[in-house]
Amino acid sequence: MATVLIDKLLQAAVKQGASDIHIVVGQPPVFRLHGRMRKLETKVLEADDTVQLMKSIAPDRCQRELQENGSSDFGFAFGTLARFRVSIFKQRGNISMVLRQIPNDKLTPEQLGLSPAVIEMVQRPRGLVLVTGPTGSGKSTTLASLINYLNEQHDHHIITIEDPIEFYHDHKKSTINQREVGVDVPSFAEAIRRALRQDPDCILVGEMRDLETIQAAISAAETGHIVFGTLHTNSAQGTINRIIDAFPGNLQDQVRTQLSSSLIGVVAQTLLPKIGGGRVAAYEILVVTPGIANLIRENKTFRITSAIQTGAKFGMNLMDDALYTHWKEGRITVEDALGKAHRPDELAKRIVNARRGMEEETGGEEFDHNA
Repeated sequence: MATVLIDKLLQAAVKQGASDIHIVVGQPPVFRLHGRMRKLETKVLEADDTVQLMKSIAPDRCQRELQENGSSDFGFAFGTLARFRVSIFKQRGNISMVLRQIPNDKLTPEQLGLSPAVIEMVQRPRGLVLVTGPTGSGKSTTLASLINYLNEQHDHHIITIEDPIEFYHDHKKSTINQREVGVDVPSFAEAIRRALRQDPDCILVGEMRDLETIQAAISAAETGHIVFGTLHTNSAQGTINRIIDAFPGNLQDQVRTQLSSSLIGVVAQTLLPKIGGGRVAAYEILVVTPGIANLIRENKTFRITSAIQTGAKFGMNLMDDALYTHWKEGRITVEDALGKAHRPDELAKRIVNARRGMEEETGGEEFDHNA
């Protein structure tokens, strides 16, 4: 019964384009569609239902980990339709699950709205490229797209280190080895150290979540590899501060020097509901020029945001400018733009001034979409 149910759920999720499925005791399954939560009109789940659903898809090692640690994550393929990244956990003594859909089709960087500056960054022979943003902001999709681009254009050896593996890559022009933390290798840091002996050109580090991993990623970038990493930070300036702050005080100067020479760029992103359905990504892009490398080395990161503002000719772009453009071109509502803005007051002023300049403004129309 549970297997039939999970198949039906997964099928419906793929068909409707749900990004996530939430399975919790006390309510029916819930889909997240275009950023909003929608309850399905089926039976309310009881404790036994969620246990059965979990057992029908979770590998034994994850069921053991759930018992020992109270949660576990894994990835699994639903036939050829899609892959899901699953988090199982306990709450109030019951079992809950969240399944994130990972589409099988990898979008091109152009389809995602990534600028030529980003495509140029990832083709450099060595250095660190960071893709950052809150959970669920589309970082995995961006990285999969960039890895796929390299795979199609270059004869590289690409190693990905993920927890869990999300997008599966086929060997195209490149050779790709995908290693899952907890299955193929014990930790991110260990996997990076091992990777250096495996003749890689490109290493993707799924999450730079601790000092050891950050250190290993920077070393790999310094020794002639291109390294992609992700962090849960909202802005380019915040990303650099987060990395430096991860180190103890006596090492921070050294890290500034290392980062200034190895960091190629930062793409900070967020996802917004698109007017008319679907979602659209907004990107803040920092390209590390000699001037920006100096700011990092001299501990003047507070000046990075204004350096991005004046760096348009290098392909740089502030998040608030990206949000403004999406609003101006009718893709997102004012509320959504301001909700994700780094400086909402300034963006609001800019939008008010722009509206004054639009004589043919019909007034109030963007509020319709919040119904």
